[in-house]
Amino acid sequence: MKLAYFVHDLADPAVRRRVRMLQAGGVAPVVLGFRRSETAPATLEGAPAVDLGRTYDARLAHRAKATALAALTSGRCAAALAGTQAVMARSLEMLAVASAARRACRLDGPLTYECLDIHRMMLGKGLKGRAMRALERALMRRADLLIVSSPAFLDAYFTPRQGVGHDLALPTLLVENKVLELGAPSAARPAPPPAGPPWRIGWMGAIRCRKSLAILTELARRRPDLVQVQIHGRPAYTEFDDFDRQVAALPNVAFGGAYAAEDLPRLYGETHFAWAIDYMEEGLNSSWLLPNRVYEASRFGAVPIALAGVQTGRYLAGRGFGLRIEDPAALEGPLDRLTPADYLRLRGELEAAPPDAFVAGEADCRALAAAIARASPPPLDGGLPRPEAELAT
Repeated sequence: MKLAYFVHDLADPAVRRRVRMLQAGGVAPVVLGFRRSETAPATLEGAPAVDLGRTYDARLAHRAKATALAALTSGRCAAALAGTQAVMARSLEMLAVASAARRACRLDGPLTYECLDIHRMMLGKGLKGRAMRALERALMRRADLLIVSSPAFLDAYFTPRQGVGHDLALPTLLVENKVLELGAPSAARPAPPPAGPPWRIGWMGAIRCRKSLAILTELARRRPDLVQVQIHGRPAYTEFDDFDRQVAALPNVAFGGAYAAEDLPRLYGETHFAWAIDYMEEGLNSSWLLPNRVYEASRFGAVPIALAGVQTGRYLAGRGFGLRIEDPAALEGPLDRLTPADYLRLRGELEAAPPDAFVAGEADCRALAAAIARASPPPLDGGLPRPEAELAT
């Protein structure tokens, strides 16, 4: 099956993972998208890539103009899309482009909308928020399948606010941000670092939460004997006053920059805990998402730290592992009381969890490809579960 995959950022590592997942399921993708990097890749995991232009973090007006232009000129992609049997769009802006391209290029295959975040703009009560939700509903009426990465996106947004499952009869599918492992089983988790303070906390991935940085650096400043903080990933500099200065000011806080997927076992293996808390859209998307880092940390042996009352905390509680706390600002107390035996118990709970809680394999890839081809979720007795079933349990 040839699939046109419209993405918001050709340089996003999560896009590469999804391309690999599609390929492992028997799909031949062509990837069309914007980029946040200086240059565009010619291919992604061997799949051809089509550059739609550059966009920038936090510049929503520019992105809106770029999206409109790409939609209006989508007919220029006809050659790249020739023979396409299905279309998939990652994010709302790309759903607009994909829907336009589907019409302009006369593609009659199913259209899948993949939603990985609910931007705060979609939740406003004013004219802008209502207009964006109306646009999304109109575009979803042209779609054949909605993919979400967290069941809370359905429970808190798509069902009550957009009518999915009520007046909008759109099939849904849950595809969590699990670690993708293909072929033979991977090696065991790295051995844990010595159990005892200073406790090493790793913060990996998209670094975008000002409040998290403030909590971690303040604790590191106050208690260098208790914690070390290791940050790796791509900071959203527009979200911080001076990220580099805050990190450089403390000897027990280090920033290692961007990393590749193959670095994850080493990076998580060097830490005791993984920071899986996000306040960027507190009470909204931050309460609903299930981030990549909770799966990556769990797979590679770092005990996730999460808020007990949000979806990440509920995910961990339901699987019986992780350090779930009520108030991260009071993290000093639990860590101060933590003994080596306590930590080894937390690590043991993590190691006892079934791998399919945080790892996706070839069967998941085939189920995803089949769902896209049929534009309906796979059966409940195998493959990826329907979100409705997970919410019911």
